[in-house]
Amino acid sequence: MKKYIFLFSSLVIMSLTSCSSEDPEIVNEEELITTLRVTLTPQGGGNVVTLQLQDLDGDGPNAPITTVSGPLQANKTYTGVTQVLNETESPAENITLEVEEEGDEHQFFYTFSNSIATVTYSDQDKNGRPVGINFNLTTTSAGIGNLTVVLRHEPNKTAAGVMAGNITNAGGETDVEATFNLTVN
Repeated sequence: MKKYIFLFSSLVIMSLTSCSSEDPEIVNEEELITTLRVTLTPQGGGNVVTLQLQDLDGDGPNAPITTVSGPLQANKTYTGVTQVLNETESPAENITLEVEEEGDEHQFFYTFSNSIATVTYSDQDKNGRPVGINFNLTTTSAGIGNLTVVLRHEPNKTAAGVMAGNITNAGGETDVEATFNLTVN
């Protein structure tokens, strides 16, 4: 009887561990993002404004630090560049390069709490759809509001409004999200 149990167990183990003719699926592991940095350079002169979320301990006990280097000018267009970094590495890993390379699987969204500014994308993925690493931000009249920046992984870029920057129907998973308090003078 023990011989039969051993033989049966061996057959089960061999069938579970046998090789498959299919190639293994490569899993694209999520990168650790410790820093989200948005640099806004005013067209025609003025002060560069930097928005930054930094969370160097990831899911650790310390709260993320959000900073805004200064106010934006009213009725001004800014050239925007967004970076995502892993600063637990030395030197810091520039995850923006991966987002750009896999642009068809990523999109940044820029949402304002009121109408202090608008964003238009100035970059595209291989399918001609926005990525949002590069963009233009145009302020309106003076005011105070919030800008929420979200990086989505595998959004549905063909859903209604998504190409124009509306996150409502985008789906996908959020890689990083930050809200910045802005003042427009």
